[in-house]
Amino acid sequence: MSPADPLPVVLLPVGVDDDALDACLGALDAGTPAGTRVWLADNAQAGPRGIAIVERWLGRTRLRADYTRRPQPVGEVAHVDEMLAACAGLDVVVLAPDAQPLPGWLRELAACLSRDASIATATPWCNAGESAAWPRLGEIAPLPHDFERAARACAALPLMYPELPAAVGHAVALRGSARAKAGGLDASSYASWYAALIDLSLRLAGLGWRNALCETAFVARGGEGGPGEGDMDAINARWPAWNARLAEFLMRDPLREQRERLASLYVDIGPPEPQRELFL
Repeated sequence: MSPADPLPVVLLPVGVDDDALDACLGALDAGTPAGTRVWLADNAQAGPRGIAIVERWLGRTRLRADYTRRPQPVGEVAHVDEMLAACAGLDVVVLAPDAQPLPGWLRELAACLSRDASIATATPWCNAGESAAWPRLGEIAPLPHDFERAARACAALPLMYPELPAAVGHAVALRGSARAKAGGLDASSYASWYAALIDLSLRLAGLGWRNALCETAFVARGGEGGPGEGDMDAINARWPAWNARLAEFLMRDPLREQRERLASLYVDIGPPEPQRELFL
């Protein structure tokens, strides 16, 4: 991917946690190229302080950002599906409202989609990323102590883009053409984006696309997402092989070598190249 190629649109469903939103917006601004298109979509969730945080951020951000607010809330899945439908045909990244992207995250996700046309969803590493978790699979770890160091360690990993059981909700890049073939989210069957994303991932896999780990990108998060009431029953009814697929991945742990290599790089990586920093 060349620097001139357009980056995906960042979709951020605004949540109710004001402090998490503030941290998310700060990290998003610091780690994302200037001029990137960002849509903050408020499902009538933010309170007065949250709205003030958004307005203050909009006034100073280097990003090309817009904020919309629904007069009345709809279901979480319907809200995300509404955002995706408005971006029909475009590659997008859905970012959790309590996530904190590390520097370089968006370019690496965009490059992942650009380099491998079979990839429909690209998920970065996360300290609370379930199947994409680092440093330990399936565990919630503290946020990386040094965001810049962690980002440089990720960027030094070899490109393999291994398969995940499904995309994970801390941050996921979605190829627009793949979404068009798979259709929208199933807001009638699922209450949570967590479950709807699993369903979308499995539909995409059934059409021959891949759900991949983008090992050169990292997005931190304070905790994991989770299903709504009845969501996993609906997943298991529609996708009876899902539990076995996930369990096999967790037991086999095919990403162990990549996680261990990233841990070593995080310890050993040197400072950034001074000359390179002049041109970023």
